[in-house]
Amino acid sequence: MTQMTPQLDAALAGFAPTVFGAVEILLPDYTLRLIEGAGRLSFGGNTFVGRDPTFGVIDSVDVIADGTGDDAPEVRLTLLPASDAAAATLASATMQGSQVSIWLGALDPATGQVIPDPLLVFLGELDVPTLKAGEHRRELEYSVVSVFEHFFSDDEGARLSDTFHQSIWPGEKGFAFVTNVDTPVYWGADPPPANVAPVSWTTVAAASRAAATGAAG
Repeated sequence: MTQMTPQLDAALAGFAPTVFGAVEILLPDYTLRLIEGAGRLSFGGNTFVGRDPTFGVIDSVDVIADGTGDDAPEVRLTLLPASDAAAATLASATMQGSQVSIWLGALDPATGQVIPDPLLVFLGELDVPTLKAGEHRRELEYSVVSVFEHFFSDDEGARLSDTFHQSIWPGEKGFAFVTNVDTPVYWGADPPPANVAPVSWTTVAAASRAAATGAAG
């Protein structure tokens, strides 16, 4: 069972599917909709293009990873702006916080149309821009953070974090030396596979006392 529609799931399971990635960025005064590679396609009532006349093309989208602890899920998106002015606009502080949506989809090989309901794989916002320039090349790398980032702003997502706890009460290490916690709390990620069952400090201490008593006897 996957999160995809049956049609999309079947298409991706087929031989040599035509897969595409699509990105939508809701800038303050402009909506940028791009696909990786050349061409044009439509879904959800919107049209996505390979090249935007102002803001250029997608260079790359990093692997999307979950976050744990003090990190929200994040992805790095690199654009190749069409001009220095476009690069400066995209890198300006007013763009920070713009909503970003990333989809994975496939095309029907018989019709060339988008198979209904591409999978929304990431929903976040523009965070930190890094502008890189070289000979005959300019690129803008954006850190795109998940909507979970807002948990850190309203103090909802870091309450079990030692780092956050000490930012409020410096030097208070109650979370650094917590005992009797068998199950860690994960958010924004699946728990990692464990080959060893968790054991509490209470269990270890009891076993140590039993061993010591047996040795003494």
